[in-house]
Amino acid sequence: MPKRARAVRWGVPVAAIAVVAGAVGAGPVIAAVQGDPVLPELTAQQLLADVGTRWQSGKLPPMSGTIIETASLGVPGLSSLAGEANTPLGLLAGSHQVKIWYGSESQVRIALPGHMSEHDLIVNGSQTWWWDSAANTATRIKTPVAPAAPTLPPSVITPQQAAEQALAAADGDTAISVGNDATVAGRAAYELVITPTTPASLIKDIRVAIDGETLIPLRVQVYAKGAAEPAFEVGFDSVTFSRPAPENFAFTPPPGAKVEEGELPALSEKTAARIDHTAGEQAKVIGSGWSTVVVMPLPEGGLTEGALTEGALTEGGLTGGEGERGMGAGAQLSAVVDGVFKAATPVSGTWGSGRLIKTKLVSVLLTDDGRVVAGAVTPEVLYEAAGRK
Repeated sequence: MPKRARAVRWGVPVAAIAVVAGAVGAGPVIAAVQGDPVLPELTAQQLLADVGTRWQSGKLPPMSGTIIETASLGVPGLSSLAGEANTPLGLLAGSHQVKIWYGSESQVRIALPGHMSEHDLIVNGSQTWWWDSAANTATRIKTPVAPAAPTLPPSVITPQQAAEQALAAADGDTAISVGNDATVAGRAAYELVITPTTPASLIKDIRVAIDGETLIPLRVQVYAKGAAEPAFEVGFDSVTFSRPAPENFAFTPPPGAKVEEGELPALSEKTAARIDHTAGEQAKVIGSGWSTVVVMPLPEGGLTEGALTEGALTEGGLTGGEGERGMGAGAQLSAVVDGVFKAATPVSGTWGSGRLIKTKLVSVLLTDDGRVVAGAVTPEVLYEAAGRK
């Protein structure tokens, strides 16, 4: 199987579904019938059972559509990134669009439109291409005999992935229900509502719209406590469950384009190794489920304005070339860090002192002794975690 065909095959969170089903309890939760449209009534347990059976096949039906991802996290310093859909940092601000065509595991196309360019991943049988219109470069992707673990381009988030993450986060401190029927991209959908019951969580609920016919997630919305609008949303703006025309998967580099041999754009080996080292040997996870907190060292340079934007970026391999709007990955991260640092609030306690950054969904504590403590929890939970030295 070609590597990039596997790269877009959506996973099967069967274990996560089992955990969530257990959190529902014995009492039936019936789908509301006053919604428009009206689907056959299902309890949350029945819906989860049907979804588990459908996802267990691991196969996506032929389809095409447009996915819209919108983030409004209340993070300072992100206005400069709005619309930069071709970078992971760009996912933190504004709305972004991804187009997808899926014929089979060996026929996939994903397009990431930008302000003045487009990036395309095209898988067609044994041929895989990455097209960068801004650079006028077509990269023929090498397909190894033994494919690595499947991954999507870093700036692509699908409703399926978001739904899997929501189900995996659910634990005993979770209430599950089926809300009103919804219409997403013109299709009737059930709405599975996942609600953290712990007061420590900043998340009010996560609403997963599941297509009533195919049981494919069409939309995921994450609501913060006290908010009327979702802080994060990813869903189909349009979708058709039929086989796309063959020409959608045909690609020939246009005249004058530079043709290269290589891999999909990804973190450099140095950056990936550094992240793996930090996650495997230095990061510490405290708590579980909705109350999970991660504690890890700050980049070398300490907690001073500008310290996170020079040596730490260079060492981490995040200073890249200039992008389509004249801002490389390193410059983007530098701007974000500067804005966030200036908006941070000085705090102190028995755990020590530092600066607190609180968004709608995430709290981050930067301690003076060189640690980052973060989670989708209240600041009090971070302080308690910071005290565990």
